[in-house]
Amino acid sequence: MPLNDERPTSTSSGEDQSSDVESSSECCDNMALSSDQDSSRHSFNSDGSSKHCTPSSSPPKVLTLDEVMDAGRDLFNLRISHEIVMNPDFHMELNSQQQHSLWNQVKQNLDKAYWDVLETELNDDPPVYEHAIKLLEEIREILLSFLNPGANRMRTQIMEVLDIDLIRQQADNNAVDIQGLAAYIISIMGKLCAPSRDEDIKRLRQNTDNIVTLLREIFRVLELMRVDIVNVTIASLKPLLQRSCVEYERETFQNILEKTPSALNHTTSWIQSVLEELLSSSVPAEQTKDNGKGQRALPGPFQLINTAFLRLLTWDYSKNPIPETWVTDETRLQEIQWQLKQCQAVNEVLLIVYSTIGGPVQGLPTLSDRLKRMTSVLLDGMHRPDFNLEESLEGVSSQICCELNKSLTERDYPALTPELQATLTGQICNITQKDNVIRTLVEDRVQQYFMALISDSKSQVKLEEVPAGLSAIKPELTLIGKKFISLVNYNKAVYGPFYADIIRKLISSISLPEASLPKDTAQDSVTSE
Repeated sequence: MPLNDERPTSTSSGEDQSSDVESSSECCDNMALSSDQDSSRHSFNSDGSSKHCTPSSSPPKVLTLDEVMDAGRDLFNLRISHEIVMNPDFHMELNSQQQHSLWNQVKQNLDKAYWDVLETELNDDPPVYEHAIKLLEEIREILLSFLNPGANRMRTQIMEVLDIDLIRQQADNNAVDIQGLAAYIISIMGKLCAPSRDEDIKRLRQNTDNIVTLLREIFRVLELMRVDIVNVTIASLKPLLQRSCVEYERETFQNILEKTPSALNHTTSWIQSVLEELLSSSVPAEQTKDNGKGQRALPGPFQLINTAFLRLLTWDYSKNPIPETWVTDETRLQEIQWQLKQCQAVNEVLLIVYSTIGGPVQGLPTLSDRLKRMTSVLLDGMHRPDFNLEESLEGVSSQICCELNKSLTERDYPALTPELQATLTGQICNITQKDNVIRTLVEDRVQQYFMALISDSKSQVKLEEVPAGLSAIKPELTLIGKKFISLVNYNKAVYGPFYADIIRKLISSISLPEASLPKDTAQDSVTSE
């Protein structure tokens, strides 16, 4: 909160989601990586002795309205605190609805009606001050809310000048100096506002319009100042949140779980589906002497949760609700997924070009970079529902053929024949098919890369170890990997105990012969990691 003679620093403007995800990775690295191993190991080995580390749930019950409201407030606090910690540029802004939205139209009509009534009252003979006095009272309360507890002298002065009882007496005698009171309010606003609002205050002082327009502008600037105060408070809270963010988010989610026992349903379904997938695809263990039939081996807890994290890269948000433990990072995960899909498509196109054309285009980094940039631009926004991938790939093929012909002729190579161009175009457009060989190869190796990052305790070293065939997108893949592993490490640090509890329950519910169970218990296997 600003002091009477201090001004809060201005906040930075909002940035797009890709910038948000990128900036969050450094924050996650600082907070989660150093404590990830100890935290995750402890959480998977928790014996329930501490409420702080061990999730608990209650039997199903009918929730009261107060419990629902409390859970909603906890979720809001969880979202806000998470954004403050993860996004260095996080700040509040006035809620600006779309210009032609129904909400905005209704709001504009109500505002206009209110200020028209006020103008009519003040233009009456004699003037009616009822609405004006209520406005002055509200302005006084807003100004007082800006003050620090120790600003007694300014508080007293504001109360004396904006004495509502005295103003009512003056109104009864038609002696209210609205213009003078507005000038005083503007002078106080100038002392309390952030430097970024100096121009707004200057315009208020130069306002020569009628008093109603001036009061309306005063309210607009006061709303901006309110946002500034909130942003200053956020900035002051950030260091505290960063020191205790993991514990705070875990405790807040535990409170939500206690009030809403179903708060882990989607998370449980997510892990359970991965467990079923691993069981169905696992190699049978040694055949038993009794029946000669092989039994499926249970996956270890780390294999299970790491595979679940990997699935988030291909998550279908239109069909499946995001696990509750990832709700606060849903936008970041989507942004990572979009970037990854585009990178994969670019890599697939370049692999097809080099495998089809061969020697004449090998070992030319300038040409490779040009083809890569061109393809990336033409495939930008491929995650949008209205994006026509087939049409865009045809455009990519056409541009690539033109660029290749230009490069070949400059180096005295024959241009591409129409037949070769048609082959190249067909192969590039065919990557829209899920069973395409090049597409399958790239997607599999990308999955291998991210699984190696998730599974290795020294993921920072693995970032540069990009599998063969992905070298064309190595810089982009490394950056995406850094973002994703940072989110995963932070998520494990916060929600590790909840995942451990879910995994224990799922594994214990599976009825398998003793011979098929892993030799080590879940806790032992985690400890050995």
